[in-house]
Amino acid sequence: MPLPIAELHLHIEGTLEPELAFELAARNGVKLRYADTEELRKAYLFDDLQSFLNLYYELMAVLRTERDFEDLADAYLARAAAQGVRHAEIFFDPQAHIARGVAMGTVVEGLSRALGRSVDRHGVSTQLIMCFLRDEPAESAMATLEAARPYLDRITGIGLDSAEVGHPPAKFREVYEAAARLGLRRVAHAGEEGPPEYITEALDVLGVERIDHGLRCMEDEALVERLVRERVPLTLCPLSNVRLRTVDVLADHPLPAMLDAGLLCTVNSDDPAYFGGYAGDNYDAVRSALGLSEERLRELARNSFLASFLEHDEELRARCLAEVEAYEFG
Repeated sequence: MPLPIAELHLHIEGTLEPELAFELAARNGVKLRYADTEELRKAYLFDDLQSFLNLYYELMAVLRTERDFEDLADAYLARAAAQGVRHAEIFFDPQAHIARGVAMGTVVEGLSRALGRSVDRHGVSTQLIMCFLRDEPAESAMATLEAARPYLDRITGIGLDSAEVGHPPAKFREVYEAAARLGLRRVAHAGEEGPPEYITEALDVLGVERIDHGLRCMEDEALVERLVRERVPLTLCPLSNVRLRTVDVLADHPLPAMLDAGLLCTVNSDDPAYFGGYAGDNYDAVRSALGLSEERLRELARNSFLASFLEHDEELRARCLAEVEAYEFG
């Protein structure tokens, strides 16, 4: 039985396995430029974030209908549940779909159908976080927020993702202020490939409650002290960091040093179909490569629930935390 965990950094489009990509392509009459799943898997080797994003956006072409998004989410939730995930806060990228002529409602309705039955079918509670593409204009993000208004009963918060370098958080000040007025929770990718200053800017200008990635905070001692003092969660994605060359090999990952510094770190899968593993796989990988003790793994699991947006269900959070404390490692 796997360690109970919450997953807080997961892009639903990044769970598109090659087999499902070909299935949806056939369903929707989309021609992929790969002969078969084996050839497509070989393309999942990346030099950096941008090389990954190129393939990520290309394969989105197979996602057309509500049923496609429903099937995508349901497949992820089944895999996540098998790896110990009890609660998942799921990112989606509406701009990438709207640009292809797929309406906001198609995306949200499809995802919501799978998420709405997730507790009964998979034993996983869920929340939905709408991300803005930082390499698109801020005006596009604001228009996306407006388009989401009819669906805000199903959207917990907003995030910021895609190509980081050259797109500082302050670019999105107004849309984050608007989201705050709507009562949406706020997170943002920062400090993955971008500098530590982006983390500070995300906190001070965007008012985020969590930092997605945040690896490069370790280059700024004062920032680390602030993150520890303010208990700002960091949603780390170790296998992603290796695949995107942010870290050369997993054994060099700064996770142990970050925990030693008192940072509230969590471990997540990011885009698991592309990066070699789902949430539980990431836990197994860091346990092996970094020699993490059982207590360190328990700390990471505990952190995941503490950092989650489960304020609406403190009973569930308390139950999951109790499971973590009672868990017996094999």
